[in-house]
Amino acid sequence: MKFRIARHTKDLNRIIDFYGRILGLKVLGEFKDHYNYNGVFLGIPGESWHLEFTVSNEPPSHSSDDDDLLVFYAESLDEFNKIKERLVANHVRHVRPKNPYWEKNGITFEDPDGFRIVISIIRIR
Repeated sequence: MKFRIARHTKDLNRIIDFYGRILGLKVLGEFKDHYNYNGVFLGIPGESWHLEFTVSNEPPSHSSDDDDLLVFYAESLDEFNKIKERLVANHVRHVRPKNPYWEKNGITFEDPDGFRIVISIIRIR
């Protein structure tokens, strides 16, 4: 099974910059003027998941709560620290997670749309 998370956004360029340049995901594909939507697929080549972000003439009408998270697991402490450094250097808003588990096992930031992401090096099996 393949897995995709799709979300409508206010600013596709900011999302591409955030998840691409800052977080390190790659653009896997994109589309323009597809039923009045433009979009991009971001992820890691060869993996069975990716994120899709779209924009259209209609703005998004959604909101997240403090427990809505995308959790990314770094492969090593070195990778974790490099991602954290890029987030801090780019003034990405660091937030305290609602669930104390993520305070101990990761670091939580908000993406350009205000949705929370966690970077962790602890893999749950």
